[in-house]
Amino acid sequence: MPHAVRQISTTSPTVYAFEIDGKVSAAEMKAMGETMNEAFDRHQEVNMLLIFRRFEGSEMGASMNWDAMTSQVRSVAKVGRYVTVGAPDSAKAMIEAMGKIIPVEAKTFDMHELDLAWSYVGARPA
Repeated sequence: MPHAVRQISTTSPTVYAFEIDGKVSAAEMKAMGETMNEAFDRHQEVNMLLIFRRFEGSEMGASMNWDAMTSQVRSVAKVGRYVTVGAPDSAKAMIEAMGKIIPVEAKTFDMHELDLAWSYVGARPA
């Protein structure tokens, strides 16, 4: 089974980037939650970049595991900039609205603006 989520190494220790290409499994959501919880333990603040190449949704209940849920809650206090590239329209609207409510700088970019998104989070692919 191909993996839909791939972590991208970055030039900054406080920037975490992921590429989504396909349907996200429960195991991948759990692994991403574990990665981010470890990052939140190590750093005062991090920036996140999610690049949606081809998003086909996620398995039912994929986000209903402890690691994914705790990382989502902790992200409110630990993520400075939350950036998506190529997100589906429904996700874009939600991200932009949440950026006005919670203390996270949330921004969406179209795929042709990928370079701008990398600049916004302060890193490049390593």
